[in-house]
Amino acid sequence: MSGTEHNDRLLASFVDYLKVEKGLAKLSVEAYLRDLRQFAEFTAAWKRELLRVRREDVKKFIDSLLSNEVDGRSVARKLSALRHFYRYLLLDRHIKEDPTLNIDTPKQWKVLPKALSRAEAEHVVQVERPVAEKKLALAIAARDRAMLEMMYAGGLRVSEIVNVKMEDLKLDLGYAVVRGKGDKDRVVPLGRPAQEMLATYLREWRPVLACGKNAAQIFIARAAKRLTRQRVWQVVQGAAESTGRHASPHMLRHSCATHMVENGADLRTVQTILGHADISTTQVYTHLALDRLKTVHREHHPRGKKRLPVAQG
Repeated sequence: MSGTEHNDRLLASFVDYLKVEKGLAKLSVEAYLRDLRQFAEFTAAWKRELLRVRREDVKKFIDSLLSNEVDGRSVARKLSALRHFYRYLLLDRHIKEDPTLNIDTPKQWKVLPKALSRAEAEHVVQVERPVAEKKLALAIAARDRAMLEMMYAGGLRVSEIVNVKMEDLKLDLGYAVVRGKGDKDRVVPLGRPAQEMLATYLREWRPVLACGKNAAQIFIARAAKRLTRQRVWQVVQGAAESTGRHASPHMLRHSCATHMVENGADLRTVQTILGHADISTTQVYTHLALDRLKTVHREHHPRGKKRLPVAQG
């Protein structure tokens, strides 16, 4: 039996338990199942079956949710579903230890998002042109460069970059209208590098990718097909390979915010650009900027590395 089939059998058994023994309503059971399936997909990335999950796996899952700005209440609900599931497995003697024990509730967690350094971010967005002078390869390279510049300039989420439309781009005015979480529109400023790369891509290379077909989105695949989220991830990871660091679209977003705060931007402005509903979400970037200030001070201040002599008694 495959790991997926084994997981499905465990989840089906748990659903029966929730319906028959706990008497939960249909919507509650569906919510449990949805959260558990999300966790099963997460652990499947490193071929970990639900019965073999460890405490570190649960923490990684919660970390990933928080770092991707899932609100605390939703994360708490998912953790509660995991606790109920593993308590059931423990009582039914499927497992000997509960991996959810002694895990803090999400509101107690303070997960600092990972950001690239300024040099690393510059390197990622400046994708090299392909050696081969094939028109399609050049068009894809131009698209990727424009896309990376726009993501870093405006802190766009991966879902936002694949859905931003031609009508949303006000290139002559230097901004784009982006539809974020909850279908809320926000204005995202674009720096000059992003504007220049977008102008070149739209004028010379997007028509090559479109092949005479129409598409509403700015960034498209060959024959005007929609660009997938997975493809954007691949582009970012590929661009970051030579830096020696793993990078993701969300790291570019975090880098945008961190570098703005480091350069003196006020939190309200960063909150508006990133589309955070609550200023508390934006405040996490002050911690990153403070760490950066300490590092710079230690490296460059004449007395940053010196230790005072210990007085002899």
